[in-house]
Amino acid sequence: MCPRDCYDTCSLNVVVSDNRVIRVEADKSHPITRGIVCPRARKDPERVYSKNRVLYPHIKVGMKPHGTFKRVDWNTALNIIVERLRETLRLHGPSAVLHIEYAGNMGLLTWYYPQRLWNAIGATRTDYSICSRSGHEAIALHYGLSYGIQPEELPNQKLIVYWGFNAASSALHIWAITVQAKHHGATIAVVDPIESPTAKAADIWVSPRPGSDVALAYGIANYLLTHEYIDHDFLSKHAYGYEVFLGEARKWTPSKVERITGVKWSDVERLGEAYGRLRPSATMIGIGLQKSANGAEAARAISLIPALLGYHRGFYYSNSKGWPINIAYLTGESFVKSKPRVVSQVKLGKLLERGEFKFVFIYNCNPLATFPEYNALVRGLSRSDVFVVVHDTHWSETALLADVVLPAPTYLEKRDVVVSYSHGYLRVSERAIDPLEESKDEIWLSQEIAKRLGLREQWLYEDPWHAVASALRGALSDKEIERLMRGETVKLKSRPREEYQTPTGKIEFYSTRARKLGASPIPVQPMLEDYEFILITSSIPNYTNSQFQDVYGRIDLVVYMNVLDAKELGISDGSTIEVYNELDALTARVKVTERVPRKVLWAPKVSFDLSGKPVNAVIPSNTQSIGGGPTFNSTTVRVCKKA
Repeated sequence: MCPRDCYDTCSLNVVVSDNRVIRVEADKSHPITRGIVCPRARKDPERVYSKNRVLYPHIKVGMKPHGTFKRVDWNTALNIIVERLRETLRLHGPSAVLHIEYAGNMGLLTWYYPQRLWNAIGATRTDYSICSRSGHEAIALHYGLSYGIQPEELPNQKLIVYWGFNAASSALHIWAITVQAKHHGATIAVVDPIESPTAKAADIWVSPRPGSDVALAYGIANYLLTHEYIDHDFLSKHAYGYEVFLGEARKWTPSKVERITGVKWSDVERLGEAYGRLRPSATMIGIGLQKSANGAEAARAISLIPALLGYHRGFYYSNSKGWPINIAYLTGESFVKSKPRVVSQVKLGKLLERGEFKFVFIYNCNPLATFPEYNALVRGLSRSDVFVVVHDTHWSETALLADVVLPAPTYLEKRDVVVSYSHGYLRVSERAIDPLEESKDEIWLSQEIAKRLGLREQWLYEDPWHAVASALRGALSDKEIERLMRGETVKLKSRPREEYQTPTGKIEFYSTRARKLGASPIPVQPMLEDYEFILITSSIPNYTNSQFQDVYGRIDLVVYMNVLDAKELGISDGSTIEVYNELDALTARVKVTERVPRKVLWAPKVSFDLSGKPVNAVIPSNTQSIGGGPTFNSTTVRVCKKA
């Protein structure tokens, strides 16, 4: 099972000869994968045997951020790590120890189980806000939890709306199901400022001004109300406070919606009429949508549109909260009484720069390429009083700044269980080949450090597969767990669609929890500030975040600019430009196009400028009030033409 941070979580068949991966094929029998192999899985053999693999332990010789690496044996590396960890705990306490990990590999045994070590120590952890948390929190204000439609339901829809979700690039298999639905008569609508590949293939494309999605959602609600498409019987039974929401929607007149969103009312009418007439429908909310200053507000507003039409959770954002899996048992959180310090993942650069941590352990992510404020991260990890350990499969940008680098196996070199955040199909991901050279997995490493520290808590050493079975018991029966362990595919139990974990037990259009938290009980469209340009970044098909640079090459920073903006600035296609703000300046090539609206720039996520500097050098670490998520796609910049 592919463990990457991807919607699809594919089932793969791996062809091996003499303990060497020959090729990777897609499982034709899997309901979501359906025999379609993506460009990343296809290149997994090259990634496994890449010259960029970390295959042995190394220690830094010389001062960070420079210096070189010297190969050492595992015993030497572990002695150094444990000595520094003990010293940090003795002199500064557990809050000075920070572990950073995320979804580089989403396996239960790769990501979650190793956290038992850090929970036993009481180390500081992050709030995991870098990606989807603001959207989860925002939707939860109205629904209790953020789960909804599953991919296999898409062929039954008459209308599928992708709102801020470029599925053709970032969810290839879900998009293939959507295309099948279109061939059977479904209408595809896309809401996106950019004419993405998904927008290009749509029947309806609406391009709102970035940050104006709440206004557009209220405009659609107004249209549905005016044209009597609202299901009042459903709302009276299953909703709370919808009269307040509809009262706000009435205020969003055509002229007001046009003024804020830049969308012609005729386009709003077209989408509203599709919502009203074409039933049932699915609204697919993109994770990238909520990575903006107004992202949480947008996600909550959009999620309420299906409820107006009488659908129980007629949206998709992420289904991770819908599987009743005991993650706290896996991580060890349920075994400890004291709560560790939790810090903002988005603001880590500034915290590291201030020297708040003396020992930093990083695995399963590449913060230097994916977290905001690159320069602050570099300065923080380069401090002489900060000891940095990186456990990774490849020599990443972050690994090059570490004091100790340890070799990790790829997903093809270990056994695990991967849970999708879209579909519920589960199968053990078997080991295809032995770990290369001296690669050691996350469980072995965490338990070895625990032993050397003298930690005696029995749950630190629990058989990991017993822990997985215990964690899955709420989502699978004992017989299904037995089938899973035998190598069969099983389906996770999902929380009921018509169950709402809100204080009222209903869909709360007027959120009672938001009111208690001091937030607006209904979605709010903030005022949009003037700016020269907004920089939007998003995924491209050959890469998963910073992975596959060693296979497909480093992603060049090519900035897409509207034709009229380019003409006004005297910039021609292929010119070299500088994109800058108060944080830094990037030098890039420009692509002049009509695919982006005026005052918007688009660039590939995790791309690098002509000097090798990553795009996140100009992305600030601002956070949203709901969920503390990032505001990547509200980055304001200026542009000048290079001589």
